[in-house]
Amino acid sequence: MEKKKQDALDYHSNGRKGKIEIAPTKPYSSQRDLSLAYSPGVAEPCKEIDRDKSLVYDYTAKGNLVAVISNGTAVLGLGNIGPEASKPVMEGKALLFKIFADIDVFDIEIDAEDVDKFVETVKAISPTFGGINLEDIKAPEAFEIENRLKNELNIPIMHDDQHGTAIISSAALINALEIANKKINQVKIVVNGAGAAAISCVRLYLALGAKKSNILMLDSQGVISSDRKDLSAQKKEFAVKTEIQSLQEALKGADVFLGLSTGNIVTKKMIQSMAREPIVFALANPDPEISYSDAMDARDDVIMATGRSDHPNQVNNVLGFPFIFRGALDVRATGINEEMKLAAVKAIANLAKETVPEEVNEAYGERNIAFGRDQIIPKPLDPRLISEVAPAVAKAAMESGIAQKPIENWEEYENELIERMGLDDKLMKKITQRAKRKQQQMVFAEADDYKVLKAAQIVSEEGITKPILLGQKEKIESMMEKNGLELDCAIIDPRSKDQLANRERYAEALYQKRKRRGITYSDALKLMRERNYFGAAMVELGDADAMISGLTRNYGDTIRPALQVIGIDDGVNKIAGMYIVVTKRGPFFFADTTVNYNPSAQELVDITLLVNKIVNRFQVKPRIAFLSYSNFGSSEGDDAVKMREAVRVLHEQHPEIIVDGEVQANFALNRSLMRERFPFSELAKKKTNTLIFPNLSSGNIGYKLMQELGGAEVIGPILLGMKKPVHVLQMGSTVREIVNMVTIAAADVQTRK
Repeated sequence: MEKKKQDALDYHSNGRKGKIEIAPTKPYSSQRDLSLAYSPGVAEPCKEIDRDKSLVYDYTAKGNLVAVISNGTAVLGLGNIGPEASKPVMEGKALLFKIFADIDVFDIEIDAEDVDKFVETVKAISPTFGGINLEDIKAPEAFEIENRLKNELNIPIMHDDQHGTAIISSAALINALEIANKKINQVKIVVNGAGAAAISCVRLYLALGAKKSNILMLDSQGVISSDRKDLSAQKKEFAVKTEIQSLQEALKGADVFLGLSTGNIVTKKMIQSMAREPIVFALANPDPEISYSDAMDARDDVIMATGRSDHPNQVNNVLGFPFIFRGALDVRATGINEEMKLAAVKAIANLAKETVPEEVNEAYGERNIAFGRDQIIPKPLDPRLISEVAPAVAKAAMESGIAQKPIENWEEYENELIERMGLDDKLMKKITQRAKRKQQQMVFAEADDYKVLKAAQIVSEEGITKPILLGQKEKIESMMEKNGLELDCAIIDPRSKDQLANRERYAEALYQKRKRRGITYSDALKLMRERNYFGAAMVELGDADAMISGLTRNYGDTIRPALQVIGIDDGVNKIAGMYIVVTKRGPFFFADTTVNYNPSAQELVDITLLVNKIVNRFQVKPRIAFLSYSNFGSSEGDDAVKMREAVRVLHEQHPEIIVDGEVQANFALNRSLMRERFPFSELAKKKTNTLIFPNLSSGNIGYKLMQELGGAEVIGPILLGMKKPVHVLQMGSTVREIVNMVTIAAADVQTRK
């Protein structure tokens, strides 16, 4: 626990402090740029906005900028910890807005528990923002704050703690009732908890058709009955005349239980006392009101949701708030009304019924996720959420008359949403989920290096793989003790006496493969004392599933043992190296970046076939550009002709692959330019995501420039064409880069199997 605490602290403090930053969106390198960005050029948009305040959306970032605002009085699981201590949470919320819906955020922590002071502060800064997300504010003040701000401001405002849970649980309720074959206006609903989220949930259930007379709510003092004298205005709204005194009594014959309270207060007997096909939403975190296993054990007809990611039907606010604000901002809505919230509810509920894309099955390690008891709401990593929920919310804003900038072309809008997020902005999350499907045995050939040991600990803890550490046992154990690392895994010294039998077995395998290539048995036996040869032999003979090496040795010395011991895959003519370059525009795939110095046209074809195969394995449709200094025949230089010829061969022999070129990098990456100058190209229709370079020099330079100057995260090199999974690290890789490569390798094993 202490180690995980330190990991969390290190995550927030290492490098640039915190989790978010501000980046410019316009050129700023020249004096002219600066004179346009600031004085004197900035005066022009100022004058235009002074003339017409609505133009602030045209000339500033206001239209895509949301404030996440809190006073830290009700931080989930922590209580009233104040504005400073709540800031990491608000930065985290900002990060979710950005990665799920490409919405920019300033997090603002206000030192004000007084409602009037809080409201006045928010109103005073509101001209900066296109929308306001209120967060972690205690009830009942949260209700008054939100109501006053909604009445006094004309931008989208939502207290996500209230409405986020309400929207997602409402979508889940709609589908659960359908499965149970029950009507919302007839079911008996018991709600344990009477905070902001619970009250908002019940209000939305009523909007969907539930009857107030069928709802019984409890707080920490018991049943909210009409004869109680300690009720707030919000609780009085749901007070009923009843003889019921306890949760146990309330659940007898109930159809629906909604828990937004504390863990482990519902027993199996209580679940057994509910009506047929009981719907149990135990949403307390981290411990639900009743554990998933206990509820399932109590009876087999339960339809259950929790707030946890390790059980089916996670009621997670990230299914809603990013896309609700996205739709509201895109039509410049003056608020977020009931119609928009209900539209989000129905869009989320409907999406759960649609055929799940294979990439979602892959991400969660499932074969066939389908609508049913374990799929009453979509998975958080479902990429369709933004293109389903945001348009639904935008349409509701337009139909209810609060949209100031109506959308006219819905197909184009949905394409813009998809492009805004990149082709697949959650690629590594999906790969990680696939890697976790079943833990594989991973050889770490350089286990006497701290960074390798730290990475091995992380992937072991996260269930990504089972490490096998190669090196001197005493040295590795000493390093682990010195650095406070805990790893329960095999440590193997290839040079030790107890590995003689394995060395002999591995040497025999290598000898049989290479005896006509100058290697004697004696040579092979000697080579097996080296960790890269020993580790590759473990993979080849099935004693391990994959190997990672290369942190401390050059690329050639690391790859040579793998080629000799394992070899290239059937039907492969050339191995190649590929990097995944993760940018704000989504992931790009660069090849060849590590292996082939100056490939011929045919070798480029072979490399492209390998790249196309692996990118498809990642559940991404490759759209491949062959890069050059030439555009479609504008130059006759050797490299340009070579690239053009490779594309011609691919078009003739592999028409199913989307590939074009030769083309300059700026055209390949700028679809507007491509449409304007080369509309005949397939790459003018949708964004390019895969780049083939004419030689090793350009590919290597390209990805390293992106890494250092472009602010991109680079994952690789991914070795393509090997018969079994062996991946070679960059010399000097960081712990994070090693973890990413191990994850790729583990997913590679799963995909091959």
